[in-house]
Amino acid sequence: MKISKIVIYQHDLPVKNGPYKMANANVDCLDTTLVKLVSDCGLVGWGETCPVGPTYAPSHGAGARAALMEMAPGLIGQNPSQPQLLHRAMNGLLNGHNYAKAAIDIAAYDLLGKKTGLPICELLGGAATNNVPSYYATAVGPADEIARLAVEKCAEGYPRFQIKIGGRPVDIDIEVIHKVWETVGAKMRLAVDGNRGLTTRDALRLSSECQHIPFVFEQPCDSLEEISAIRQQLSHPVYIDESGVNISTVINAIGLGIADGFSMKVTRIGGLQPMSLFSGICEARNLPHTCDDAWGGDIIAAACVHMGATIKPNLFEGTWLAQPYIEGHYDSNNGIKIKDGHIKLPEGAGLGVVPDEGMFTNEVASF
Repeated sequence: MKISKIVIYQHDLPVKNGPYKMANANVDCLDTTLVKLVSDCGLVGWGETCPVGPTYAPSHGAGARAALMEMAPGLIGQNPSQPQLLHRAMNGLLNGHNYAKAAIDIAAYDLLGKKTGLPICELLGGAATNNVPSYYATAVGPADEIARLAVEKCAEGYPRFQIKIGGRPVDIDIEVIHKVWETVGAKMRLAVDGNRGLTTRDALRLSSECQHIPFVFEQPCDSLEEISAIRQQLSHPVYIDESGVNISTVINAIGLGIADGFSMKVTRIGGLQPMSLFSGICEARNLPHTCDDAWGGDIIAAACVHMGATIKPNLFEGTWLAQPYIEGHYDSNNGIKIKDGHIKLPEGAGLGVVPDEGMFTNEVASF
């Protein structure tokens, strides 16, 4: 099987009841990029990458499409059923830009699944569950509103609740955390996500003033160096999020002793092939981790759910989806949905979703 055609689409995903507020980004509409790989045997595979605006991470929609157009001519004729060799080919065509390479990787796995008749989770080693746990992530908001959401999501069956903080006085963040704990207590596992938005001073204060509350502290500060400087003074486990940009930095963070777990995005690490390697490293060191993505529709959601199903259950922190913030689905019959805080593993070969191609009206390039 060879890649005979690559088509790149741009598509807007408006944020329902937006904007979605984080420490370093406020977004009303997401710019997602779809990739269609066509094989010489007539099969079609789909991939997607959707950065959360241009300030959350060093990535943006136009950059994804520029990177894909740079690589695409050199990928015609490559074998999509050999993910590792495909990554080597992409790395030989373009340095970095993992988030763009991930769209090709996901589409290749979709093709391979359709060729073999197997779902992607089977290609990645096998599903440990058919009902993948999710978690709910709030936007940055006031204490009463976040506490109300915690009660609501606990009743819906979410096993984990992530509180977004940062971009405002730390006193407010501390108030929010206390209010959530007073409201739901230990009924859900709690995570507090700084999205790189705190100074070391504020991270230390927050952890100190909330030390009786059990939560994991996700990426409180901008860099691994800042986190390393205060790690021993914090009262909470630290999960690395935005700084886990590739396998090398993951290994470095583990070696430095500053990672008690990870919040990992499939597109940030480069796709399903490197995500599977990352998860194996975490299992070898007994480190909990998520498997999700920054944003996106049914294609990226299906990829995350397939990968999440393969993770050792006692190390799996869940898969976050943008689905609650998006109207509609790419696939009206098999769209990825959260029910009772969990996500049913898609059925069928490959991703298990077949998008309505007519939705994607902005074709950017074809090779």
